[in-house]
Amino acid sequence: MASTASNQLEQVLGALRGSEVLKAFSPDACRALAMAGSPINLSAGGILCQAGDPGDSVFVILDGEIEVRAASPGGRDVRLVALGRGAVVGEMAALDGGARSADMVATRRSRLWRIPRAALLERLEAEPKAAVALLAELSARLRKTNAALESRATLDLGGRLAQLVLAEQNTGGIVALTQSELARRLGASREKVNRKLHEWAGEGLVVLTPSGVRLQAPERLLGVVANQANS
Repeated sequence: MASTASNQLEQVLGALRGSEVLKAFSPDACRALAMAGSPINLSAGGILCQAGDPGDSVFVILDGEIEVRAASPGGRDVRLVALGRGAVVGEMAALDGGARSADMVATRRSRLWRIPRAALLERLEAEPKAAVALLAELSARLRKTNAALESRATLDLGGRLAQLVLAEQNTGGIVALTQSELARRLGASREKVNRKLHEWAGEGLVVLTPSGVRLQAPERLLGVVANQANS
C-alpha cells in the first residue's frame, strides 16, 4: 500500500516537473503541491468541471487528455483547446477565484491531480519566478485562442476544415477523426463537413476511407488556407 502511494507521488512530481507552468517551482514547492493534492480518475466523456463551477483548484493531467469546450450560439459544443499529459488546466479561475468559464471534459480515460487554490497561491507568493512562468503560459494560450478566433473570422468552412485536417494528419496522411468530431471541433454541422469532404474527394484532394480521411494533396489544401487568408 505504501509502495503504491509512493509511486503515485513520484508520478505527480514527474508531471509537475514536466509542466510548462509548474516546472518553475523549486523541488520543495513541487513536493508541497503534490502532497496538498488528491487524485481524480475520469473515463472518456467524463466531466472534470462545467462552466459556472467555482474555481477552487487547478488540475495537472497525469495521463489522457482534457478538452476545453464552450457552447456556440447554435447550441453546439465547440472545442477551444485540448491539453495532454503534464499540462495544467483550470488555473485562470483558480487565480482570480471566479467561476469556470468553460466545460472541461476527458476525451479518453484520464488521470489528474487536483491541487487546491489555496496551496497554489501560497507557493506562487513564495516563488515569484513560478508566478512569471504561469503568466507566460497564460499569455501563450491567449495567443492561441486569438489565432483560432481570427481563423474563424477570416476562413470559411472549407478553409477551417483544411486547416484542421492538415494539423491532425498522422505520418501516413490519415486524419483519424470521425466526420462528427471534425464538425464539432469546427462548430459546424456534420452534413456540411461531409459535403465538403466529398467535394474534395471528387477533386482528388482527399480519399474517404474506413479509418479516416486520407490527404492526397496536402499542398493543395495548404493553398485553400493561404488563398483565403490572403484574400
